[in-house]
Amino acid sequence: MILNGLGSTKHEELFVLWLTVAPLLRAAGYTLVMPEVGELVTSLDMSGVSLTITWLDDELEPLWTSPAETPAYRRGTAAMQSGVALVEEDFDGGATVAYQEATADSRAFAADCVAALESAREALHEAEALLGDMDAVAGDGDHGRGMVRGIDAACAAASEAMAGGAGAGAVLSAAGDAWADRAGGTSGVLWGAGLRAFGESLGNDQVPGPAEFGAAVTAFSDRITGLGKAEIGDKTMVDALLPFAGTFTRMVSERGNPSLAWTEAARAATSAAEATASLRPLKGRARPLADKSVGTADPGATSLAMIFTVMGPHLTAVHQTAAAVS
Repeated sequence: MILNGLGSTKHEELFVLWLTVAPLLRAAGYTLVMPEVGELVTSLDMSGVSLTITWLDDELEPLWTSPAETPAYRRGTAAMQSGVALVEEDFDGGATVAYQEATADSRAFAADCVAALESAREALHEAEALLGDMDAVAGDGDHGRGMVRGIDAACAAASEAMAGGAGAGAVLSAAGDAWADRAGGTSGVLWGAGLRAFGESLGNDQVPGPAEFGAAVTAFSDRITGLGKAEIGDKTMVDALLPFAGTFTRMVSERGNPSLAWTEAARAATSAAEATASLRPLKGRARPLADKSVGTADPGATSLAMIFTVMGPHLTAVHQTAAAVS
């Protein structure tokens, strides 16, 4: 038995409900084996609960009652596997995070990355209600809130990493991990994975040039499409992502100017996002209400185009200066 709160139901209310549910099940002749009551699978701040009933057999019961230790679910005491420590104790007993060694150039560029994320944060906060309304047409209306939660966590993690001396790659990777951890939903996982891929590609050694920027954008795109499996025309964030990535990599290869390429790619993403209004969703939560979605642009594609548009001037600032001088 699993009585699960969806995000905004208080634990006291869950236990009150359990005091009603459990006697009914026992009166019906069922044996309850280590029931779970709590917030296990949430949907941001959604009201309500879910009730899951699974019949156990001789194979499943030992698995259900065994200790477990995961980020999302814990039961009993499970032995943790040894690995590389990311957190070290300082002399005061607190925790300090050890980042990969970075060059001075990469640490300087990390400040541009943090500024880019802060611009995205400002834009998403302003658009939270709009994105939520767009998502509510054929979904659960939580896209705006989810994006705000994600970018807030990403900005905090990125600032902390930069203060700890991290380079650009580590800063963006930390931001991606925090976004995935706090945002919730599919878009949170995808944005987190994409940012981490972007950071891993950039590394911590240098300010990226045209080739490095192209590789990072490709890594971002490949990570998201590899995880989500969406394609152009499915009415998802990919409808804006692939035009952005395609335009950027083509232009940066031809012109060698990341600033100009990013601006044109952001325009392509914005146009592509607007064009999703005519599409019927083929993936995601909006699919069951596909007809209602026609006439409204996809919120994921819209937010992606919005984020890329405001991040570009910061990420390519050094190349803007170089272009102006030349």
